[in-house]
Amino acid sequence: MADRLMTSMAADEVLSVLRLETKLDKAVLARLACCLSLALDGQEVPPSAHFSGGEIRRSSFMGSDDAVIRALIAHVYERPDIPDEEFFSNRSIIKNHVDRGCAHLKQWFNECGRDAGVLLQRLLETVEFEGRRERMGRGLDLLIGRTVLENRNLIVELNHTARHANSHLAIMGKPGVGKTQFLLKILTDIRVQSDFQTHFIYFDYKGDVVSNSRFLDLAKAQPYRLLQGGQNLPINPFVLPTYDEQTINISAREKAESFASINAKLGVVQKGALTEAIRAGYAQRAETAAPYPDFQDILAIAARMYEDQGKNDDSLIEILRDLSTFHLFWNHGDEAAPLERLTNRTLLIDVHAMPVLKELVAYLVIERLYKEMAVLPDSPVENDRRTIRTILVIDEAHNYLNQKNLFLERIIREGRSKGVVVFFASQSPNDYQQKFFNFQELLEFAYLFQCEGVSASAIQDILGCSSKTARDLQVEVARLEPWQVISRSQDRAEGFVKFMAEAFYKSYG
Repeated sequence: MADRLMTSMAADEVLSVLRLETKLDKAVLARLACCLSLALDGQEVPPSAHFSGGEIRRSSFMGSDDAVIRALIAHVYERPDIPDEEFFSNRSIIKNHVDRGCAHLKQWFNECGRDAGVLLQRLLETVEFEGRRERMGRGLDLLIGRTVLENRNLIVELNHTARHANSHLAIMGKPGVGKTQFLLKILTDIRVQSDFQTHFIYFDYKGDVVSNSRFLDLAKAQPYRLLQGGQNLPINPFVLPTYDEQTINISAREKAESFASINAKLGVVQKGALTEAIRAGYAQRAETAAPYPDFQDILAIAARMYEDQGKNDDSLIEILRDLSTFHLFWNHGDEAAPLERLTNRTLLIDVHAMPVLKELVAYLVIERLYKEMAVLPDSPVENDRRTIRTILVIDEAHNYLNQKNLFLERIIREGRSKGVVVFFASQSPNDYQQKFFNFQELLEFAYLFQCEGVSASAIQDILGCSSKTARDLQVEVARLEPWQVISRSQDRAEGFVKFMAEAFYKSYG
């Protein structure tokens, strides 16, 4: 029976730095690293063949928890009896997870601004085993404002299945009228009321939310500032639930359609070339531990195809080169593995500094979210309260709604049963009147701040009111004061309600 193991040099460096920053013993940190890798990598952890780091004694690593750690590993590996040499040695499960977990800790430490306290808090919030039971039936009752005439509180029961068909929400209004502050207040309420079990993925189009440190702290959101300081998304859009030929072929065709929906210059020939390059990328990585390509792979393959055919670079090569050069997504050269799940992460993706590709980045993340959502079990319901797992938040949504994003449409249609919700923030109800998809029909909650040039038909569809009421409201909507909102009334006899919206800075300042 081995009584010690040797970490890799890289792992030992991480443990040494974190020991100084956290004041925790290296054996304790090694145990944290092991548990983190068990949660993130599971049985797919790559074997470690490096032994030039520090020594970890079994007695120090296990402490009095030998039985507990054995039970955790048996749970993850679905094997009740693991031989001792495979359990703890230089060629063991624990050795592999310690080295891999240290790579995760290094990335997280850097993402947390090298703040040990923030790192430990993130570990506390994030590490969960897949078999953990979801908290069911937690009500999300949100104070959204006070009515203008009666000054009474207006409460929205966001996830009450008996009262609402879904939880999709849209906030509409011209810049400067308070809609972003209203949105941040709602999101923070949801995070707090759900005990941080409901997550969100927020696309910050203007860059004004990522600078709100108070919101990031209270919502416990991890910011990713693309094209700023070399930060990229630890997401690989090519990760699939399975890697059989049919799944790969369908995904390749869908990717090509995604690119074409964003860039009108991509025609049939370019879509075919991209589909072929993606298939070749999966084939190239098929026998590796990470059987999916990255954008550097796809660019290299597509460039060779063009060269072999004597073709000049075109818009497809330009897009692939930008995606590769800007390092927007995870690449195979990155130290840490890509995120395995998005539905258990709270991310704020800041795209405002990007001169191009804003919409394509969002499209690819939305596609990845949908494919993860599709294989989730139905979200638990208890006492008419459906558990909301995650919220997709799209700021400046008018830039996205006209793009025929089939994955966004699928999330809106299918997300209710999976506990996946979409929040939009845009400038006008007119934005939701798309010929190819009726977003308005599936928006259970809609809030109109001051808007200009709104059609009566858009108001009628959004509020579900009569055509005469919609025409009357056209003028009123254009003359609303900042923070004043018109929405559909919960009392069907009233038709609509006018209220003063709650603001994040007032509620959480």
